[in-house]
Amino acid sequence: MKIRVLVLLALLVILALALSACAPGPNELQNMPREGGAVAGFWLGLWHGIIAPFTFIISLFRPDVHMYEVHNNGGWYNLGFVIGAGILLGAGRGASRGRG
Repeated sequence: MKIRVLVLLALLVILALALSACAPGPNELQNMPREGGAVAGFWLGLWHGIIAPFTFIISLFRPDVHMYEVHNNGGWYNLGFVIGAGILLGAGRGASRGRG
């Protein structure tokens, strides 16, 4: 019984560490335009979400290509990015089908 409790405790600690490693940090560049540019908003976030799978593949081979624009306006960019990724990846396709 003692070993079982220790194993459970160890698993809980590992789970807590794994989840805390995924916690996002602050974006110091939010609401700051890039040099010679503007702050990315909803529409650019939507576009980046749509092209995210392709951008990811390119970013594996080119260090100057990134999936996510850090010079964004925060929540609206994030919403556009998530909706764009959902559009391309087919989120909601199963929910719109009839269940009959």
